[in-house]
Amino acid sequence: VQLVESGGGSVQAGGSLTLSCAASGYIYRTFVMGWFRQAPGQGREWVASISSADGMPSYSDSVKGRFTLRQGNDKKTLYLQMTTLKPEDTAMYYCAGCDIGVCSVIPDVNYWGHGAQVTVSQ
Repeated sequence: VQLVESGGGSVQAGGSLTLSCAASGYIYRTFVMGWFRQAPGQGREWVASISSADGMPSYSDSVKGRFTLRQGNDKKTLYLQMTTLKPEDTAMYYCAGCDIGVCSVIPDVNYWGHGAQVTVSQ
């Protein structure tokens, strides 16, 4: 499975951006995707993902209420709509693919995209 992100960019605080992730290749019925991010000098942290159990999205506390996940009908496309962006949201955002589970912890991730940079300025 290959994951390709798009949609990153620069925006002022309070603005919005939408990231997209497209998966190619064979995927299992339980395949799900999510997003992680990594700020300079920091570890990679989970942002949001879809559960393979019920198809429901989950969000980290830092983005809940501001970010929204949408999944394509074929489960091969995932969108992250980011609103009310803050400077602390500045990071490289990585699309993650998991063959099963919630895709919210790094050990469960089977596939990674190359990342999309999001920069939020004051």
